[in-house]
Amino acid sequence: MKKSHFIFFILLTAFGFQNLNAQSFPNRDASPMDLAIARPSKNAPPLARVIYSRPEKNGRDIFGGLVPYNEVWRTGANEATELTTYEPLMFGKTLLQPGSYTLYTIPNSDSWTIIINSQTNTWGAFNYQKEKDVARIEVPCVQAVAPIETLSMIFKTDDKGTTLLIGWDDHYVEIPFKRI
Repeated sequence: MKKSHFIFFILLTAFGFQNLNAQSFPNRDASPMDLAIARPSKNAPPLARVIYSRPEKNGRDIFGGLVPYNEVWRTGANEATELTTYEPLMFGKTLLQPGSYTLYTIPNSDSWTIIINSQTNTWGAFNYQKEKDVARIEVPCVQAVAPIETLSMIFKTDDKGTTLLIGWDDHYVEIPFKRI
C-alpha cells in the first residue's frame, strides 16, 4: 500500500504541481476599481454607494486635457461609475428611488454638471443616452488644498443625508443627496 502512495506522490509532483506553478495572474489594472459607501453610522444600513475605477494623474493635464471640458465623462476609468441608492434620496429637485444608476459628469473649470442616468452596466460614456437621464444638477468646482494624484470618491454623511465628494488633480466637487 505504501508503494502505491509513493508512486501517486511522484506522479502528482511531476505533473500536478507543475500546472499549479504555471498559473499566472494578469498585471494589476492601471485604474483599479474601488467603492465608497454612505452610512449614517458604522452599524447603520447604507444610504448609497458608488463603484468606480481610479485613474492616476501621472503628470498629465487632467481637466481640460485628458478629461475635456463640456463633454460627458464616465467619472473615472473603464466602466462608467455606478451609483446605488438604498432609500429614496433627493438629488436636486428629483426624488431618486432606491436602485442602481450611472453617474456621469460634465466637467468645466468652475462647475460640473452631475448626471444620474438610468442606463447601467456601460463601459465609458460611448453609449451615453441623454434621454435616459433621471436628473441633472450643477455644482461648483472647488480648488483642492493639495493635489490629488488618484481619482477619489468619499461620502460625508449626516442626519440630513449624504454628500459625495469627487476629487482629482487640483479640484473637487460636492454632490448632495438629501434624505426625505
